[in-house]
Amino acid sequence: MKKALAIDVGGTKIYNTIINERGEILEEIEKFSTPKTFSEIQNIFKDIISRRSNEVDVIAFATCGAVNNSNDGILGSTGNIAKEYPSMNFKALSEKPVFVENDANAAAWAEHIIGASKGMADSIMITLGTGVGGGIILNNRLYKGKKGAAGEMHFKLRTDNHRKCTCGSYDCFEAYASGTGLKLTAEEISGNPEITTYDVIDGWKKQDKLMCEIFNKWQNDILAGLIGLANLFDPDAIVLSGSMAEFVDTEYLTQMVNNEIVTTPTKIIKAQAGNYSGMIGAALLALNVGVDREHNG
Repeated sequence: MKKALAIDVGGTKIYNTIINERGEILEEIEKFSTPKTFSEIQNIFKDIISRRSNEVDVIAFATCGAVNNSNDGILGSTGNIAKEYPSMNFKALSEKPVFVENDANAAAWAEHIIGASKGMADSIMITLGTGVGGGIILNNRLYKGKKGAAGEMHFKLRTDNHRKCTCGSYDCFEAYASGTGLKLTAEEISGNPEITTYDVIDGWKKQDKLMCEIFNKWQNDILAGLIGLANLFDPDAIVLSGSMAEFVDTEYLTQMVNNEIVTTPTKIIKAQAGNYSGMIGAALLALNVGVDREHNG
């Protein structure tokens, strides 16, 4: 059975492990703090690959940042990693085939193949964390767009320039639906700039009235985005992943989405592929590159 060396690259952590073509993690996961400089990041990649590439058929990267349609490079700066990172020559890192995909896209593929949306031809995955990521599966293929940048969840929820987003624009879905968005909502409703997302979740669990008001406002901001996505793509399901997804009420969201949309009924479900779905999805894509890298767009 073929195997991939899967490497997950984020702004704070770099993980790696060996994964087979069934999406099974075969070895212990190594973890590194992401260095601040380009050369140090490159050296970590070289070290991992030099030690482990003999065990595998392909090198699979799941990375922050939009990835081109040839799956060998980053399209632009991500803002949370060394500014030179998009210039990384991934193919030069190994004599083995190297495959690169955006981490949210890779996670969406893992859900599609082995997770919550397995067997569904059309699905969207939303990652609710510090920010918001996204991946789109259409007709059993990962949708990348004309250059590779599709799936960015930076569409508008408001038009009054109320809240600045990490992308530099205002009032994007991410600015409201993310963990950062929950904190900003909490500050606005409570008037307390020191309030944290932990305060909100803890109070919500205890049915504190103010914290429930904050939580419900945040969840309804997520709902607004899900309604738009369901209307645009008519998916079988929208999968919610990430650290903040565990708190949302998928039954409520499913009911409310289906009450509002003009397309056919859908489901809002929680991810099942696990915390390392980015590495799993990248490995699955890389090991089936002849089929799965044929993108729409």
